[in-house]
Amino acid sequence: MRVEIMSMKMARQRQKALRDANRKARRPDRDDVARVALFWLIRRAVEKGQEAELETFQGVIVSMLTEQGFDERECDAVFDDLVAKYRSGGLPFRRKLHLLFPDRNERET
Repeated sequence: MRVEIMSMKMARQRQKALRDANRKARRPDRDDVARVALFWLIRRAVEKGQEAELETFQGVIVSMLTEQGFDERECDAVFDDLVAKYRSGGLPFRRKLHLLFPDRNERET
């Protein structure tokens, strides 16, 4: 039990060091890339009037999420909300202030 706790603590420390190094290198993580890719795909489909393709894409995504155990109706609702949000224009992402002003963050820590 004690070895497991030490191992978990070391793993958390490694993960924190990795996150800190990635932040310092301004390296996006998987979720950052996925978020931007989904936004681009939805906006492009909307701008090109590809509603049928967007519905097909939604069906595939919802099916894959459902296979992971998520509720189908909730998946559809979340996807519909994203499409509505992305359809309205503008970038729906918060600015990454720690990336835009790295010197300020180093002084604060």
